[in-house]
Amino acid sequence: MPLIVPIKDLRNTNEISSLAHKSKEPIFVTKNGYSDLVVMSSELYDSFVREKDIDYAIYKAEKEFAETGEAVDAKTAFEELEKKYFG
Repeated sequence: MPLIVPIKDLRNTNEISSLAHKSKEPIFVTKNGYSDLVVMSSELYDSFVREKDIDYAIYKAEKEFAETGEAVDAKTAFEELEKKYFG
């Protein structure tokens, strides 16, 4: 179940910080009864960014395959990646 707090609760920053780290979920902040902000720990944010980057890489690979119809041999792909990142 999502965590929802009114904007006035942001005054207690230590409590919100503890809640964000303990719950490991986004906290939805409402203003006048409507969704206004989302607060989360930096660790959770980093996790979301990594997941988004992975999803985008998969999207690009699928798009490239749809355009070219060419698959790359796994051994060749790993050799190229090793060369690119480890010299």
